[in-house]
Amino acid sequence: MSTPPDLLPLFEVLFDDPVDDIVSDEDTKINAIADETVNEDIQNAESQSSNKTVNPTSSPTVYLGTGGYSDTDLLGTLYPTGTKKSDFLHEYAKHYGAVEINSTFYAPIGQKAFEGMLRKSEGKVRFAVKLHQDFTHVRSGTSEHAAAFINALAPIIDADCLAPLLLQFPHGFERSQTHRLYLAQLVDWFSDYPLAIEFRHASWHVPQVMDSFRQQGLIWCSVDYPNVQRLPPSRLIFTQNEQNIGTAGKRTGYLRMHGNNLQWWDAMAASDRHDYRYSEEEMQEWAQTIANQRQHFDELYVFFQNSVKAHSYYNIKMLRAALLQLGFRVL
Repeated sequence: MSTPPDLLPLFEVLFDDPVDDIVSDEDTKINAIADETVNEDIQNAESQSSNKTVNPTSSPTVYLGTGGYSDTDLLGTLYPTGTKKSDFLHEYAKHYGAVEINSTFYAPIGQKAFEGMLRKSEGKVRFAVKLHQDFTHVRSGTSEHAAAFINALAPIIDADCLAPLLLQFPHGFERSQTHRLYLAQLVDWFSDYPLAIEFRHASWHVPQVMDSFRQQGLIWCSVDYPNVQRLPPSRLIFTQNEQNIGTAGKRTGYLRMHGNNLQWWDAMAASDRHDYRYSEEEMQEWAQTIANQRQHFDELYVFFQNSVKAHSYYNIKMLRAALLQLGFRVL
């Protein structure tokens, strides 16, 4: 595959190691390698953080929210009983400072829809927007499609309510040469906006890729996955710094909480996969994990995907309390 000249610098960064074009399907072996190398990378980062003195006046901001806001399971908790679906976002904005819009993955949304979201949230909510499946799963997107997607976001961009865009690749998107070149193309199309990228294939979870993210100012999408085979280990990773975002930007992190439902692969629907409520102890551990790396970010977005049975409502409440105790600004 030839490389367009304007993508060559990014292409070279993403191909900075001699990995074969064909990635092995031995998922157990890949997971073992990824777990070992990434664990070492994170331990080094946390060690560096623990050796530094925390500035008491430094208060990173943590935005808490859910994946989508339309789950009726939240009636009676987040939303008062009897709330109309058309009023969900208005109620949501009273409690959370950010939301991850997932519906854009399935179908395009126009400017009027985003204008409505902005109006109902009264400008209090920041919107992380998941890119359409044509960009990640079908991989038929074009630069024109990317421009149209960004154009639809104009209302929230103009209102300074845009959180990172999210690229979530499927399990089958392994780290092959073709896929790395495709990733370089996507990054180029959305280069003017903060871009968080989630990889579910373990072959991406290696230090070389994270170093590439740091050089390009990309946001590594950290995810808490169930501890099952064929999913990468749960890690909290920050890849933005003052050098790759400029003096006016904020070092941003992104964390998606999927829960620990061990029936992940047997679930018939996303709601079944996310049928898991974290314990108080688990939320305390995550809060401490975030605190251990507080010097590596200015803002962190944490989105709970387990809104089924209102699990997310209780878990956000737990995590918020723990983070406030640790001195974070929580929205």
